[in-house]
Amino acid sequence: MRIVIAGGHGQIALRLEKLLAARGVEVAGIIRKAEQGDDLREAGAEPLLLDLESASVDEVAGHLRGADAAVFAAGAGPGSGSARKDTVDKGAAVLFADAAVRAGVRRFVVVSSMGADPGHEGSEIFDVYLRAKGEADEYVRGLDALDWTILRPGALTNDAGTGQVRLEARTGRGPIPRDDVAAVLAELLETPATAGLTLELISGSAPVSVAVKSVAGN
Repeated sequence: MRIVIAGGHGQIALRLEKLLAARGVEVAGIIRKAEQGDDLREAGAEPLLLDLESASVDEVAGHLRGADAAVFAAGAGPGSGSARKDTVDKGAAVLFADAAVRAGVRRFVVVSSMGADPGHEGSEIFDVYLRAKGEADEYVRGLDALDWTILRPGALTNDAGTGQVRLEARTGRGPIPRDDVAAVLAELLETPATAGLTLELISGSAPVSVAVKSVAGN
């Protein structure tokens, strides 16, 4: 199995790469800076150098061809302005989805955000971010060629993962360690029956595998 992750040097992506590599999955991460490559190799992933803000659909599709699944985990980051929320959180997500369609990669998992909504109001940076993520999610959901799952974590923390989560269509707000987000993503990738679901994720009392099986209807 080969999985390609956009935003391969992100905090969640690096955790996910390590988990997938430990399971024997061939994993590659798309990065913007060559110096980030060593961190991916250390996690067990192949670095793919590509700037999703300037790449063409064909260029991205070239990196996706032959993959079994694609994960969009890229983000402009907390220090970025409104313009990059549009070019990365929305634009790069749309590009990556279009490239997956062109490359024939059906399984597509998005790391979104709780509260993402194309109709979200407000002019603060975080408001722009939630609109951009919501617009990207809406676009992905409209692509019949993708078996998509959208994961919307709550407030991300760097606390050690507990392996205990709450994963539902609506959870209400709450924190979630990045470790546990990565664990849920790894499980979602192995659970194709979660395709077509938009899920919220916070810390809870269900083991990750149980939580994913539950939303998959197993």
